[in-house]
Amino acid sequence: MPNPVPALREPQVSSPAKTWAAPRAAAARAHGAARRPHGRRRLPALAWSAALLVFLAALPGAGGCNSSYQTTSRPLCIAGSTSVQPFAEKLAEVYMHRHPGVRIDVQGGGSSAGIYAATQGAADLGASSRELLGEEKKLLEIPIAFDGIAVIVHPSNPLTTITLAEIRQIFSGAVNNWSALRLPPHAIDLITREEGSGTREAFEHLVMSKEEITPAALVQDSNGSVREIVAGDSHALGYISAGLVDDRVKALAIDGVLPTRDNIKNHTYKLVRRFLFVARAAPAGPCKDFVDFVLGPNGQKILEDEGLVGVK
Repeated sequence: MPNPVPALREPQVSSPAKTWAAPRAAAARAHGAARRPHGRRRLPALAWSAALLVFLAALPGAGGCNSSYQTTSRPLCIAGSTSVQPFAEKLAEVYMHRHPGVRIDVQGGGSSAGIYAATQGAADLGASSRELLGEEKKLLEIPIAFDGIAVIVHPSNPLTTITLAEIRQIFSGAVNNWSALRLPPHAIDLITREEGSGTREAFEHLVMSKEEITPAALVQDSNGSVREIVAGDSHALGYISAGLVDDRVKALAIDGVLPTRDNIKNHTYKLVRRFLFVARAAPAGPCKDFVDFVLGPNGQKILEDEGLVGVK
């Protein structure tokens, strides 16, 4: 069955962008991560944050937006959300093409890791797909786009719509068979994101209320790997950034509303979150110039063309 949501192209980084060719582990994960056994314990989000911080500190000329070393010889560093990452890469690619003297390094690691890196000054900009919490609110937040969280199934799955209550029951473990949704009986292969993921935290806030996600769900560490598993499993159910939905998976309508751009923009679709850049202080120098580009008409058009909803 064709996906009723128009296929939204995942941003692709062309070869000229290899001026920022740092290790691309996150990109590799986004194109086919291996399954993990159910119930396997994952490193706490703080451990991932610390690991990312060590890696960023090792980058040549590592500093922050307020570093005294404000020349274009030092790459700008953006780190964090794997939801924001492909869009940040696309923005960086276009910006570097227009400004050959500027280098921009985009890393993943998750929203919490990116926020931590920005807090410590290891990244010029943290990237987050969730709202700031507690002490994190001391950071400057820069909204760059709106995104929906799409609940996805395999294209062969006859299901087209689901209620918010049914999603909550499935992810809490109260419902674990497709027969509860009036489909042929088969266990639901449930896919979720890791602790520290901005997509997971937004999903928990918008969908789960006070319910916990069942530990029986298979945990994956990027939107891309969730999409790959659902694309290869006719009994799977997961959630990803609506901007990364393509014809390999099918986005479900929630309470009868599809995650289209118009529905996300007018908030008719309920699972909407902001994509943020965060920093310790107002960006300056090349960092400010890049942020101005992202928030300007050219940057916002790129984000819209890649499947997000602009903030301007």
